[in-house]
Amino acid sequence: MAGTDHLITTVEQLEALYGKPFGPSLAKEIDHLSPSYRKLIEAAPFVAIATGGPEGLDCSPKGDAAGFVRILDDKTLAIPDRPGNNRVDGFRNILRDPRIAVLFLIPGVGETLRVNGRASISIDPELMQSFAVNGKLPRSVLVIHIETVFFHCSKAIVRSKLWDPATQIARNSLPSTGSIIAEVSQGKMGGEDYDKAAPERIKAMLY
Repeated sequence: MAGTDHLITTVEQLEALYGKPFGPSLAKEIDHLSPSYRKLIEAAPFVAIATGGPEGLDCSPKGDAAGFVRILDDKTLAIPDRPGNNRVDGFRNILRDPRIAVLFLIPGVGETLRVNGRASISIDPELMQSFAVNGKLPRSVLVIHIETVFFHCSKAIVRSKLWDPATQIARNSLPSTGSIIAEVSQGKMGGEDYDKAAPERIKAMLY
């Protein structure tokens, strides 16, 4: 464990180590969606959404066909809430603290996009109907009012080789979801039956 003698504890220490942002790292941050930023959002089939509240922090994955994050205008995004685990940790946070951060990932593309802003949860019938898939509506729609947006360069993706097929890991080399649930619940749930039913369960609950 790292000793407390070597911890960064002040902004001055941090800036002495890293310096201050300058040039492109500042110029790329704006308070609305530029034409280029719009294209990145429209191409993204996956986002990670971070929120915070009295009970703590949450970072949740959301994914659908590219363009599922809808651009309502240059300052507003809308994300349909499809079936999930119903924990709604992020939504609970938003009700007490509307601040939100979203990270967009595009398969095969090194750059990522970050949006920070404030969110609300809408059940407007017309808005939800506009997100219907196979006649099924989302439970609600997350509306994000943009405060800042900027892209990250590709270094993290290049280092991780995230999109390199040669680095993909065989799913059966890791614990299955059923075995994980059985382990953490001390055998009360999960197991082989859970794993066997998973493909059909997921298919039935996509929308």
